[in-house]
Amino acid sequence: MRKQAYFTSDLSQKEFPLAERIHAAIINPKILALIQNEHADFDTTKFLALSELNDYRQKYIAESLRTEVGAISALEQKVLDTVSDSGIISKVTEEELSGSDNFAQRLADRVARFGGSWTFILSFMGVLLLWIIANALLLHNKGFDPYPFILLNLFLSCLAALQAPVIMMSQNRQEVKDRDRAKKDYIVNLKAEVEIRGLHEKLDHLLIHQQQHLLEIQQMQIDLLQDILTRIEKKPH
Repeated sequence: MRKQAYFTSDLSQKEFPLAERIHAAIINPKILALIQNEHADFDTTKFLALSELNDYRQKYIAESLRTEVGAISALEQKVLDTVSDSGIISKVTEEELSGSDNFAQRLADRVARFGGSWTFILSFMGVLLLWIIANALLLHNKGFDPYPFILLNLFLSCLAALQAPVIMMSQNRQEVKDRDRAKKDYIVNLKAEVEIRGLHEKLDHLLIHQQQHLLEIQQMQIDLLQDILTRIEKKPH
């Protein structure tokens, strides 16, 4: 079984897996300056671990937010936490949006949804026509609500008085939901920006490692060619 290789970080003098080694030359200059504020002897020739770099990335993001906003809000802190633990923030925000409504709020939404549908309009028109036909024509205006249909007017007034507050309640709740969704979108966008920055740095890291590997292969090929040329020169003609 192949033994895992380790290296010693020039930043903390601790051992880390060799796969996490990051050359300081590929670090973002602003993050490198932040590291050098705490470790003055750390320069572009040194190495550190990826986990250590992530810690300083989080510190840099926090400092940037403090500089631009003046203080870190709960939203920005949530983003920083998900950056550090590699969590999926969109899943968290969806869980917060769902399951927060009580029975009265769900009932208000259903009433408002039904009151603004063609089903309600057609049903309401049908009830009105049946009411008028039953009292004016079938009962010859001697029914329980003869013309001018005072009882019907009372029902309509009560319905309007109850329906309007329910619709306003549903609209207010929808505004609250829209504000919450806007906050969630901001959180997700901020997290995406941070992750994209980190992805760029990782790509730079991979490219430099690949270039170093190619240079090593090229040097080996040059050594082989040099050895072949030396043997050819030494070979008697």
